Amino acid sequence: MVAIPRIATRAALFILPLAAALPAQAAQSIAGRWATVEGKAIVQIAPCGKTLCGRIEKILKPTPGRPQTDIKNPDPAQRGKPLTGLALLTGFEDAGDLWKGSIYDPESGKTYNSKVSRNGDGTLKVQGCIMFFCKTQIWTPVR
Repeated sequence: MVAIPRIATRAALFILPLAAALPAQAAQSIAGRWATVEGKAIVQIAPCGKTLCGRIEKILKPTPGRPQTDIKNPDPAQRGKPLTGLALLTGFEDAGDLWKGSIYDPESGKTYNSKVSRNGDGTLKVQGCIMFFCKTQIWTPVR
């Protein structure tokens, strides 16, 4: 009866270092052109230095009565900048099975922690989070 725990202990001592040596799984690429929820805009996600960023490439469905500038930006000096070219996603780094960075919401002028990952159907799951409360959008690829 005493031999079984020794075998289990030896097996664990052998297997644990091997498991720790396995490389972390890289997140699936999120680079490309994406239509935001309800097809309001096209966002181009591409490298920005060592991270990934997503900029508004084109506004497809402007909000009626709203100027096409960043009017809700907390920095008054930025409020006149056009929405086209605006960085929505910044500082995204591979975090294993997803990407983590920040997302800016031009509708509110607020920036949130964000997680982005590819879904099995080719869409993009985009989350903006405050602590552990997240709002999720699904973006679709644009060709």
